[in-house]
Amino acid sequence: MIKVENPAAPDPTRATGPFLDGHSSPFARLNRNKESVALDLKTDAGRAAFLRLADGADALVENLRPGAMTRLGLGPYALQRRNPQLVYASASGFGQDGPLAALPGLDIMAQARSGLMSITGSPDGDPAKVGVPICDLVAGLYTALAVTAALRAHDRDGRGQSVDVSLLESGVSLAVWEAGRYFATGEVGRPLGTAHQAQAPYQAVRCADGFVTLGAITPRTWDGLCAALGLGDLPADPRYAGPSTRHAHRAELVAAIEAVTRGRAAADVVAALEEHGVPCAPINDFGQVFTDPHLTERGYFWDADHPDLGPVRQLGSPMRLSGTPVRRGGAGPLLGADTRTVLGEVGYTPSEIDALLATMGS
Repeated sequence: MIKVENPAAPDPTRATGPFLDGHSSPFARLNRNKESVALDLKTDAGRAAFLRLADGADALVENLRPGAMTRLGLGPYALQRRNPQLVYASASGFGQDGPLAALPGLDIMAQARSGLMSITGSPDGDPAKVGVPICDLVAGLYTALAVTAALRAHDRDGRGQSVDVSLLESGVSLAVWEAGRYFATGEVGRPLGTAHQAQAPYQAVRCADGFVTLGAITPRTWDGLCAALGLGDLPADPRYAGPSTRHAHRAELVAAIEAVTRGRAAADVVAALEEHGVPCAPINDFGQVFTDPHLTERGYFWDADHPDLGPVRQLGSPMRLSGTPVRRGGAGPLLGADTRTVLGEVGYTPSEIDALLATMGS
């Protein structure tokens, strides 16, 4: 994967802290397994080099505002005319067309417009976004999935195609429960804290020293919950006779559960629930997550080499393929570190590379 950056205005993540010996820690982790080529696409020489790279590429991914690449002469029509097999993916805030297309879009705007912020947080609290940039991340995953599908289609018919993924639609796509309710009843979703939209008990409950999440939504796990917490009288209560009635009386049900769990340590509650086969978990902070024995034993965390920093700890991939394991290469590259090598691979001579770099002041 070749990451193309403007040498005068590179990826802004490079200027995002915290920093390790002058290098952005987030960049070193977000851009692993990539080669860096520095090109100024506003110059004729930079565009010519970019076109040569695109001529031999399987896929291209860009996330500028709609129309920006076309104005540079590097839009999908121009590139696919030269390379009909190219998969050209555009990720943007609101899509390549429509009334909002020209607006700048960041994750928080997508969370707001997609409705996600309207259901996140406590029922009577201020608006809250998901703690991670969920629309950014999901749009990236959709883009990767779409590119993969387009490449499979290319294998079948020998032609590339364009891919359009937006942060907004990525966020809306996550509202599966809210859509099911609204399209059936017209009811608009609202914040529920940790509670599930349609199942109970399925949320965090308070313990003596913190919280525990639990989900007892099948007959077996419901019986297990009652046995684990000594709530043997609940199954006979008509309010809790089935999934729908338990959800309808969620407030009373959770109060009955917390009447027990508030007097017990979280670890004891987890142990009791696990013994009875009830899905449950403590709420870990990331200090606990990044040192978790289970993840460590499975080799989830790994070190990528960086030319200045040495080993840089990385999050692993949740995708585990038996025949083609995911690549574990280098950390995020230095700006332009691979420009000479990559341009040489597409036919530039050393003197041509020198001339090109001179036009960019490199």
